[in-house]
Amino acid sequence: MKVMILAAGYGRRLLPLTEGTPKPLLEVNGKSLIQRNIETLIDSGFDEFVINISYLGQMIKEHVSHTFPGIKISFSEEVEPLGTGGGVSAALGILGKDPFVLINSDICHDINIKNLSSDTESAHLIGVKNPDHNSDGDFSLDGDSLIIKEGKNDFTWTGISVINPAIFSNFRNQEGPFDIWKSVMIKPIQNKTVTAEITHSNWIDTGTFERLELANKIYKDEN
Repeated sequence: MKVMILAAGYGRRLLPLTEGTPKPLLEVNGKSLIQRNIETLIDSGFDEFVINISYLGQMIKEHVSHTFPGIKISFSEEVEPLGTGGGVSAALGILGKDPFVLINSDICHDINIKNLSSDTESAHLIGVKNPDHNSDGDFSLDGDSLIIKEGKNDFTWTGISVINPAIFSNFRNQEGPFDIWKSVMIKPIQNKTVTAEITHSNWIDTGTFERLELANKIYKDEN
């Protein structure tokens, strides 16, 4: 499977750190967030990547190309960030028609992704028990089918999933930024064709100062 890494956002919650540095290039224990994720993906057997870029995108392109000179990496360039849904939609010409792994560039994790299956009708998500910063959760489970309850849900999406590009069939001509969770996923979830699994491995969304600091504390002693 190909992998798409979402790396086009502004990272406004991390200003002023992101004023001159794109969020994917912020470091945890001396390595950029995007480098950490690509290394994990390579170690898990993935070897073909698509990265969407926009804000300070040339810095990301140069960093990744220099750090991984022998890896097949394509870039989907956006004049302005198109959101998680718009970014994927814009990259479908590179991704092709087969299911692919989708992952956020700003997470730190120890999740085992070696055995992710491409066999999904619409999408398969990896979730965790709700962290403090998302206590109401994103979804719950009915068997292995993902559902969304009114009010509080049981699990939080890690930003790691397998996506069947067929779910974008009604969004290919949509203009402007849009969110994959709030738009593209709605009908497949209602149809119970989205599945999920839950992990208890370490996972941190580094989208705030506090969580970026937490990631540096947790991974400070790694070799």
